[in-house]
This record gives sequence, C-alpha cells and structure tokens, in this order.
Amino acid sequence: MLIGYARVSTHSQNLDRQIGALNAQGVERIFREKATAKTIKGRPQLERAIDALGTGDVFVIAEWDRATRSMMDGITILQRVADRGAGVKVLDKPWLDLTTPMGKGILAFLSALAEDERERITRRANAGREAARQRGVKFGPKPKLSEHQRQRALERMLECESCRLIAKDMGVAHTTISRLRSKF
Repeated sequence: MLIGYARVSTHSQNLDRQIGALNAQGVERIFREKATAKTIKGRPQLERAIDALGTGDVFVIAEWDRATRSMMDGITILQRVADRGAGVKVLDKPWLDLTTPMGKGILAFLSALAEDERERITRRANAGREAARQRGVKFGPKPKLSEHQRQRALERMLECESCRLIAKDMGVAHTTISRLRSKF
C-alpha cells in the first residue's frame, strides 16, 4: 500500500500541489497537515502516517522539507519507517527513493553518519564531564545536609536521639538521617 504525507506550515497555505503529486503516484491514503514543523512533536499526522505503515508498504512524501527539519530528524523518520518493514519514496528527491538498491545504500550511508554523530556527541559529553570532575565539580543532587549538620546529626544519634526527631529539627526526611548510620 502507498501511504502519503503532505504538510504546509500555515492554515492560509494549501496542499493542492503536494496532494496532486501524491495522487499522480497512485497513493491510496494521504495524511495531510497544516502545522509548523519547528518542533518534531507538532506533526501528529506524520506520526499517524508512520503508524499506519505495514510490512511492504511505501511511505510517499511529496516534499522532503515538508516532513523533516534536520538531518537527524530525517534519519529518525527513515529509521522508524524501516523498522516497520516499509520503504520510503520522496517525490522531490529522486535519490531518496529507498525502495531501490541505490536508495537503500543511501539509507545505510545516512545511518552511518547519524551513528558517527551520536558517538561524537557522546565523546564530547564524556570529555566535558571528566574535565569538570578534574576541576572539582561534584555531580548528582546537592546534599540535603551541610557537613556541619551531618556531624551534629551523628553526634545526636550517638546520644540515642531518634532519627525522626533529628530529622524534624533539621527539616529533612528521617531517611536522610537514618542513612547517616552507615557513617558510624
């Protein structure tokens, strides 16, 4: 089955050109959208179109820039379609006919670029965290108690005061105080 997608950014624009191109390809079901694509979450009809795809179906997109706003967004769409066992054909980008052997090769290439980008992002993030650690930055949530408060709570626990009473006085949960017992 051929499932199509057409989108314009504003309600004053019309979809006629895209719908005409999809109809000329023999698309059986067309999902239409009049919405900005500044965010990838603002395209519910795109989501429905991809969800409607089955194994062997072809997702026909009238114009590539109407479906995606970035390389990573585009690769994500292509991967989601491939995961459903469907193909992709983009009418205004003949080289993005992923139902052909050449198109499948392009998909593999784009996937490799996305994987490489993901690895570079991870490496940079890890290097940044390591540099921060070396500068003495502490990660994780801020401690509920200052070092002075921890020492005072431990002293009070040695004097057999209850964790709940100490916690109430210090304005923290009793579990915060009870975890200090491991410090004994």
